[in-house]
Amino acid sequence: MTQVRNDPYPDVLIGGGFSDPQSEAAPEQQADDGYGREGGGYGGYGPEGGGYDDASGGHPHPYAPVGPDDAAGANGHVAEDSVGAPGAVDAAAQAPGGAPVAAPASRWRRLLRPAPAPGSSRWRRGRVAAGVTGAVGVLPLVHSWVPNTPGNLGSLLETLLPWCGLAVPLGLLAALRVRSAAAALAAALAAVVWLAAFWPAMAGGSAAGAPGAASGLTVVTHNIGAGHTDPAAAARSLLAARPDLVALEEITDAAFPAVEKVLTPALRHHVRIGTVALWSRHPFNDTRRLVLDPGWSRSLRAEVRAPGGPIAVYVVHLPSVRVGLFGFGTGARDRDVRELDRVLGEERQDRVLLLGDLNGSTADRTLAPLAERLRSAQDTAGGGFGMSWPAAFPVARVDHILDRGLTPTDAWTLPATGSDHLPVAARYRR
Repeated sequence: MTQVRNDPYPDVLIGGGFSDPQSEAAPEQQADDGYGREGGGYGGYGPEGGGYDDASGGHPHPYAPVGPDDAAGANGHVAEDSVGAPGAVDAAAQAPGGAPVAAPASRWRRLLRPAPAPGSSRWRRGRVAAGVTGAVGVLPLVHSWVPNTPGNLGSLLETLLPWCGLAVPLGLLAALRVRSAAAALAAALAAVVWLAAFWPAMAGGSAAGAPGAASGLTVVTHNIGAGHTDPAAAARSLLAARPDLVALEEITDAAFPAVEKVLTPALRHHVRIGTVALWSRHPFNDTRRLVLDPGWSRSLRAEVRAPGGPIAVYVVHLPSVRVGLFGFGTGARDRDVRELDRVLGEERQDRVLLLGDLNGSTADRTLAPLAERLRSAQDTAGGGFGMSWPAAFPVARVDHILDRGLTPTDAWTLPATGSDHLPVAARYRR
């Protein structure tokens, strides 16, 4: 008698789980149809029922039978789906007796290239990805449209503006994943916008240490960090640039003697006021404290008797900014920027240098008054973005060398010194 087994999926009617009474009543009508040794292909699971006995060459799994019209053919091979969809059969994997075994698709393949929805077109797919990529991609052109209230979001965006370029690789990845022509086009447009906005910065300037490095006026500024564990080593690393001027911010009473011992033999003239200091190869005509905020003493003005005429040198450390629950906190910094702009407006010297940690990018709309009065050496002569903070993985340029009446020929960042800021340097024609 043909064996009958309970189907573990009773709501799905498949062959092999039920016997056919007519088959038992008229066994002589049964014919070997190629699925079992003697009987009908779906009569049972044992050698007598045929169909699923391994030795008979039948299908190895009772819930996915292979019929005569299936694509397997006589040797049981099934063509693998072009995108590795579940259910594809690995022809190299064979069950005992030669039957094919279903192999799951590659996990990464399914993740990166899922099967598209039936009936969808390449232009209709990925519209969300295309929209996000396009919106982020155009920000370098329209960042001024982003309001600064609430939370100074416009200033935060402008501080990190070059990172809008991430829309290009992420958009291309999304386009590949969903096979979207729209997302690919949005990524291409984002790339064009980014290059138009930042290619001059990427292509400008010469490399540090190029021929003629000893000529001209070389300037270095560095937030050395109040908690620096080896300020003397940091000072020695700055001398490798052969500077004529070195401005330091966050120099404490404890660090000053060690730094002074290293820098003074090479740069004989120096002045320190509060937590900022300036060393110079050339003598000073005048030095004084610059009062931007009566509660802080971290800015100074010095008049340097340089070749070609005096230079008014400002060393400034503007108040810190914070990203918090209520946005980008810049109130104290913005107040000091307005006061510094007023002071620079009254400056009578033709040649001016502003060195220091401004805690913001020159693209930030709040620093726009300074950027209109002075020119960034990095923007004019530097190669790349000159990002200086944090030192481990710089994401923003907050340390600056700005000038008026001088011609920069190069600008670059120096190697890390152990501070959370990178030093920045510029070279000027004498």
